Amino acid sequence: MIASLRGRVLHLEPESAVLDVHGVGYAVAVTAQHSRELRLGDEVTLHTSLIVREDAMSLFGFRDREELGVFGQLLSVSGVGPKSALGVLSSLTVDQIAAAVADEDDAPFRRVSGIGPKTAKLIVVQLAGKLRAPVRGAADAAAPARGLADQVVAGLVALGWSERVALDAVAAVADDAPAAATVPALLKLALAHLGPARKERTGV
Repeated sequence: MIASLRGRVLHLEPESAVLDVHGVGYAVAVTAQHSRELRLGDEVTLHTSLIVREDAMSLFGFRDREELGVFGQLLSVSGVGPKSALGVLSSLTVDQIAAAVADEDDAPFRRVSGIGPKTAKLIVVQLAGKLRAPVRGAADAAAPARGLADQVVAGLVALGWSERVALDAVAAVADDAPAAATVPALLKLALAHLGPARKERTGV
């Protein structure tokens, strides 16, 4: 069982990464958000789950053991496979998942690609009482922040940068942005981070 990996990021895709661990490259599926946070060449630690099937062995990696634990809980739900579980964690934070289950609200899960109404209801029913108490306010705070970032990414794409470059730029400046940053303020920070010399047009 491969419980964790520590290595250098060799390659990145929207929902996967390749880590060089002492000369061996491990392909690891990660959430879309996590992929945007990783940088080529960075030394990182991933908490992993190895899924073994007749035709393949797949590694799924997470920032911390809490995410890994929720991934395992999602896999215990009837009809939820590894890709669907990863999709839930790509769309919702651990706190948002816990809050939805505690509130018996299957709507957030129905909005996840690949999760149908029946499976969404099963997630709520079968995970009841199995997740730690949600941090109230965390789920609500995450939505405006994500909306703000999405608007800035859209603005950068409209100005000619590729979506990938725009996502990286917003992720890079988000931590330094004031708590009450507006879209224009965050856009200005992202533009300053990119600089004219680093501009990458869509399709190039």
